[in-house]
Amino acid sequence: MIDPVSQEGRLSRVEKVRVAVCVITFRRPEGLERLLNSLDGLVFERNPLPDLEVIVVDNDPTGSARAFCERANLRWPIEYRVEPRRGIPYARNKAIACAGADTDFVVFVDDDEVPLPSWMDELLYVQHSYGADAVYGAVLPYFVEDAPAWIVEGRFFEHTFVRAQYPTGHPLELADTNNVLLRSRVFAGMDKLFDERFALTGGSDTHFFMRVFRAGYKIVWARDARVYDWVPKNRANARWILQRAYRLGNTRSLCELDLEPSGAGRVVPVIKGVGRIAQGLLLIPISLTQGRHAFVGALYKICYGAGRLAGVLGVQYEEYRRFGENGVKPGE
Repeated sequence: MIDPVSQEGRLSRVEKVRVAVCVITFRRPEGLERLLNSLDGLVFERNPLPDLEVIVVDNDPTGSARAFCERANLRWPIEYRVEPRRGIPYARNKAIACAGADTDFVVFVDDDEVPLPSWMDELLYVQHSYGADAVYGAVLPYFVEDAPAWIVEGRFFEHTFVRAQYPTGHPLELADTNNVLLRSRVFAGMDKLFDERFALTGGSDTHFFMRVFRAGYKIVWARDARVYDWVPKNRANARWILQRAYRLGNTRSLCELDLEPSGAGRVVPVIKGVGRIAQGLLLIPISLTQGRHAFVGALYKICYGAGRLAGVLGVQYEEYRRFGENGVKPGE
C-alpha cells in the first residue's frame, strides 16, 4: 500500500471547494444527455458538497448542443460555450478559460461516458489523501450492443492502468482527459495548456501530461473513481482497434520527440517501436492456437510499433482530419 503524503498540497476537508466539470462535445446529443443526467446523480459521502459547475464546450460551429444545454434542468449550473475552431485542444483550452481563476479543481470527462454516483467524491477524496496535483480515474468499457467475445476477452477497450490493476494512490507519469481531476494551479504553472498543433492528430492530452509530470507535479491513480465509456458497434471491430493502435503509437512518438528533439531523444521511441513490432511478430504463431483475441492482440502490438516508427520519421497520422464526418469524435 502506498502511504499518503503530508498535509502539503491538501485542501481542508471542511472547506467547500469549487469544481468545474469540463465536457467537450461534438454532435453526440444522446451521450451528452446520459452524461449530464449522471452528473445530476452524484453523491458525496467522503467530502463536503462542492460548489460544482458544469462547463460544456461544443466543438460544433453550428452550436448543435445549445438547445439541450439551455433546457437541461440539473442541480448544478451549466455554462455552455461554442469553440468553432476545429480540434479538441482548442475546446479544452476554452473550457479551462471558462473555469476561471477562483476554481480549485478542473475535471475533464468525455461526452460518451457515464460516471458512477461516487465518482467525483472519490476523485476529491484521493486528491486530499495524497496531496495530488492530478488524479486519474478508471475508464471501463460499456458495449452499446453485445460485442464479439474475442473483443471482450482481449480487453482492447480497457486502458493500460486498468489492466495493470494499480492500487489507489499509485504514482503515474501520464494521464488522459477522459477521467481526470487537476488542481487549477497546475494550469497557472504551465507555459502553455493543450498544444493546438495536435488538433488533427490527437495526443494533445498525452503531450500536456508529459509536461505536467516533467514540471514536477504529482499524478496519482484512483482505482475506484470510475466512469463507463459507451462503445458503439462501429468501434467494436478489428479495423478500428488496429487503426487506433497505430495512431496511439504515432502520437506518442510525436509527443516525445517534441519534448526531446535531440538525436538521443529519437533512440527511445525507435527502440520501443522495434520492440513492439518484434514482440507482435513473435506472438503471431502462438496466437493462432489461442483464438482471435490473441491474434488481434499480436497485430495491435505491430500496429502500435509501426505508428511509433512512423512518428520518428515525421509522419503525422491525422485521425481527426475527418472531424465532423459520420459522427467522428474529436477526442482522444
